[in-house]
Amino acid sequence: MSKPSVFSRIIAGEVEADRVFEDEQCIVIRDRAPKAPTHLLIIPKKPLVNLLDAGAEDKPLLGHLLWVAAEMGRRLELDGYRLVMNNGPDAGQTVFHMHIHLLANRKMREQDLAE
Repeated sequence: MSKPSVFSRIIAGEVEADRVFEDEQCIVIRDRAPKAPTHLLIIPKKPLVNLLDAGAEDKPLLGHLLWVAAEMGRRLELDGYRLVMNNGPDAGQTVFHMHIHLLANRKMREQDLAE
């Protein structure tokens, strides 16, 4: 059996994190190494490795995660933000529990997509 990811441990309350939102399907935390003044992580409680791990039964969860991203934008009164989901090591994924980055409050550049 593989070792639980840090996100699974945060969800279980074993690791501290700055939680800004939680419901029955996901949590939202502030990133510990932010790449923008506002950098949130939207993490499903279901331990999917990445988007490729999601099945047809996960469509409602995936939609909910995007709704939560929009809700965070509304609550924080963000004029604009970028959502990023790294899918696999070649895409820069370092924590193998699916999550969405919400980045805001800085001007995003096209070259940021490669970082």
